[in-house]
Amino acid sequence: MNQDTIFLLKGKVQNYAWGGTDFIAQLLNLENKEKKPIAEYWMGAHPSASSTIFMNNEEVSLNEIINKNPGKYIGAKVNQKFGELPYLFKILDVKEMLSIQVHPSKTEAEKGFDAEEEAGILITDKKRNYKDRNHKPEVMVALSEFWLLHGFLTRERLSAVLQSIPEFQTLIPIFEKDGYKALYREVMEMPQPEVDKLLEPLVQRELKSQTNDKSQPGFWVTKLYKNHSGDKFEKIDRGIFSIYLFNIVKAMPGDAVFQGAGVPHAYLEGQNVELMANSDNVLRGGLTPKHVDVPELLKHTTFEGIIPSIMQGEVMENKEKNYPCPIPDFGITKIDSVSNQIINNKSFSAEIIFVTDGEITIESAENSLTVFGGEAVFILPQTAYKINSGESGTAFKAYVPIIN
Repeated sequence: MNQDTIFLLKGKVQNYAWGGTDFIAQLLNLENKEKKPIAEYWMGAHPSASSTIFMNNEEVSLNEIINKNPGKYIGAKVNQKFGELPYLFKILDVKEMLSIQVHPSKTEAEKGFDAEEEAGILITDKKRNYKDRNHKPEVMVALSEFWLLHGFLTRERLSAVLQSIPEFQTLIPIFEKDGYKALYREVMEMPQPEVDKLLEPLVQRELKSQTNDKSQPGFWVTKLYKNHSGDKFEKIDRGIFSIYLFNIVKAMPGDAVFQGAGVPHAYLEGQNVELMANSDNVLRGGLTPKHVDVPELLKHTTFEGIIPSIMQGEVMENKEKNYPCPIPDFGITKIDSVSNQIINNKSFSAEIIFVTDGEITIESAENSLTVFGGEAVFILPQTAYKINSGESGTAFKAYVPIIN
């Protein structure tokens, strides 16, 4: 029987339309002659796209071996609390804007899933909101300059935006009297002809201005409609309201942003490492051809202004950089390994380490693997191991925090 505790892991590529064609292909050393969009690389045991690990010279489904022996592959305490590997680890390449979205809390996800099951809505139905009973908090660490929408502007800043845009003048009394929820409901439930009438002159003005400043909403409006020709629009996406009402956040390489339940957000551009709870529950509100359910989105949105928190990470005793996340499902660290430096560690849960650059060697008492940029390993729970590098290497580690 195989006694290895460290295994080479192979993830799954996802060819979503919003992805770039080069970044992930080059990172994973894949040919992409047809220039297909490669949006995400999944590492985990999600049943719809499970990773595989190499065991006894064979590729084995990570989801299947966890189901057969969860105590060994994710740990007894993790299995007791979550019943699965509770995280999904990803690399993203965002070329085109993602949908305006909100993720439900765990309690609300359970309610929503059960209600749709009772209603007989198939999991495969495109109008289905809840694909599972789990919440979907997530954290991203930028690999490049990365732009995203994250939460509502503070009251003072949002008021200034409404005042500065002629088309938004009629919205000022609504916001002043009844606040964020009334304002957002007004624009999200507005009949489409009114949306078109209100936003078309604004979009036309932004297209003429052609700003190159990515911190301004106009840049993203221009990008959204860069291929538009003619004077008239068939339909204006109401997601544009969110570009003006939300914080536009810039994260530099190594910066992280956590997004919990209820925080409206959307990725705009760039590459990142993303770690999330093992869920596919997304409530969408625009900037997408996918199913949009405004009432459900409004039901689960946190209506308050926020100042985005950008984490630079905290260096721990073992030299790994930790990005604290306020949930029990996952944790993430950044590993910068330099020549002759040894990082000692012991896994509590199953861990996945993905190398983004250079090379690192991971060694336990049972076996060792040297992994290069674009490669990943799966480490069994309760494994003492050390990391070193002949030259240098950068990696990110996903794990489950210790459960007492």
